[in-house]
Amino acid sequence: MEQIHRYTQQFFEPTVAVVVADVAPDGLALLPRRVRSVTSVQPVVGADDAPSLPSSAYRVTSSEVLGAVDAVHLRWGGYDDLVAGAESYNGGWRGLFDRWGAEQARIAGTFGYAEVPPLVAQACALLAAHMQAAASPSDADSTATPGLDVDDEGNNVRIENDNEETTPVAPSASTGSTQVDALLVGYLNRGHSLIGGI
Repeated sequence: MEQIHRYTQQFFEPTVAVVVADVAPDGLALLPRRVRSVTSVQPVVGADDAPSLPSSAYRVTSSEVLGAVDAVHLRWGGYDDLVAGAESYNGGWRGLFDRWGAEQARIAGTFGYAEVPPLVAQACALLAAHMQAAASPSDADSTATPGLDVDDEGNNVRIENDNEETTPVAPSASTGSTQVDALLVGYLNRGHSLIGGI
């Protein structure tokens, strides 16, 4: 599944993540993943981050609804007379956001599909079979390649521990199988920014 996530840049099950999205002049922030729910929206302002906006200051749309896009619409409305700059007579949250001049927003929430689409499940099974076929050499290959530790059943038993820190999944040009790539072409997400952090 990691290969498929890396190739499509999508989540195929509900996943808690934080993304950083560019904010258009009209307040629209297109999200790089299918959004399920948003827990916080925080404008990115210089070295210091602005406080999180209340839910009345933005509106969320999801591509799960036919004809909609995954986006957070900032500068939507609302006000708080107890927050300096966000008072009703000052333009509310929209006026405060305009004065901050934020070009990006950090959005935390749950992203991904509600359930794995059938084509993605099929692609995952095909890719697993492709990887298994590549990992288990024939009898002639196992004697020629001493680098593999294979047991009597053909399983690779070498275990390596690199102790590397986990990093966000980097995009890849292919899953390694052209059949799997063809099945996933409808789920490619290459037009948006990548995950800001998980």
